[in-house]
Amino acid sequence: MSSRLRIQGEEMSAISGGTAPLTRQSMAFVLAGGRGSRLQELTEKRAKPAVFFGGKSRIIDFALSNAVNSGIRRIGVATQYKAHSLIRHLQLGWSFFQAERNEMLDVLPASQRVDEGHWYLGTADAVTQNIDIIKSYRARFIVILAGDHIYKMDYGVMLAQHVDSGADVTVGCVEVPRTEASGFGVMHVNEEDHIIRFFEKPADPPGIPGDPDHALASMGIYVFETGFLIDQLRRDAADPDSDHDFGKNLIPHLVEHGKAVAHRFSDSCVMTGSEPRPYWRDVGTVDSYWRANIDLTDFEPELDIYSRNWPIWTYGEVTPPAKFIHDEQDRRGTAVSSMISGGCVVSGSSVLRSLLFTGVHCHSYSHLEGVVALPYSVIHRNARLTRVVLDRGVQIPEGLVVGEDPEEDAKRFRVTNGGVTLITKAMINALDG
Repeated sequence: MSSRLRIQGEEMSAISGGTAPLTRQSMAFVLAGGRGSRLQELTEKRAKPAVFFGGKSRIIDFALSNAVNSGIRRIGVATQYKAHSLIRHLQLGWSFFQAERNEMLDVLPASQRVDEGHWYLGTADAVTQNIDIIKSYRARFIVILAGDHIYKMDYGVMLAQHVDSGADVTVGCVEVPRTEASGFGVMHVNEEDHIIRFFEKPADPPGIPGDPDHALASMGIYVFETGFLIDQLRRDAADPDSDHDFGKNLIPHLVEHGKAVAHRFSDSCVMTGSEPRPYWRDVGTVDSYWRANIDLTDFEPELDIYSRNWPIWTYGEVTPPAKFIHDEQDRRGTAVSSMISGGCVVSGSSVLRSLLFTGVHCHSYSHLEGVVALPYSVIHRNARLTRVVLDRGVQIPEGLVVGEDPEEDAKRFRVTNGGVTLITKAMINALDG
């Protein structure tokens, strides 16, 4: 297995040709039911996979795009927490599958399908409750995906390793500094990347053989043969002491009683050549969410979302082009080192190192620096915003200053440990009260 997979021109075609037969025999099951409570008020009305990212996408678009680009065209998406926004996005942006070509995307809400006593109890239970639907796909392999991470990956490479190794389960892993691995599920592997032990958020994570300064953290991606997984899910469902969770129960059981193999993300990450390293982010906090979005404004960002070889598919809302107006002293519509989406109007406002989603309107004499403004938010005259995340549709009052006095900001808004201020509609409405 190569140390790094680079998808570029003819190389991509060659790789796809080699793995496509396996992906055509596979289905993807995306776990998209979690709230993501560390994102605070950003997930009060939507699940974490439905949170906006990168100017026009949602977080879930990355897992779904990876599946489609890899050649997997049978997909189930399990939803649970406040799923309306997510389901609507899937209906608008992912309705291009054609059943007559053996393509499908099924939305699988928690609906007490097994009994009336519970919804989805854990990640494994979410799959267990849909076994009959999974069987109807008639897929030889199943790829279990988390729907809340930012990355580009060819799942066909992971499928090929799974088959070649004869593993019962192959676990997608990302290399992280060992000092930062305590927040993850960590795989202790031998020299052949067979998983010897699984540790859930260990205080002293085991290093990688030959690289003791790094650890292998689980990405929440698993490959199984479908029949084998169904047997394991039924065994787990019958265990009254189980939490019915992949990370807590199924994977540790298979590490102890079967053959579990680690797949290194560096072997299947999709890169266009300009990125310095494989890119994977869990944007699970407001600070990490803000940073990942703002990083896209870099001259050469670590995540290339412009490559047409591996596009990030999403709902393409029809909007007019962005517009910059006024050309007077102190009232000039400008944006520097920023990403400005369709439908935005920068009207006599200065925007620096910021990311404006669809339909954002910045009025005269306002100044934005390090701002992530979600769709259709409005910044009125003379406002100054620094290191801010604006939720969808927020209206910033005229003259409001945020980001210059953390103590004052904390009285009105959500200020993170990293100094980022999150502002929602409810917080703005409370100012009037």
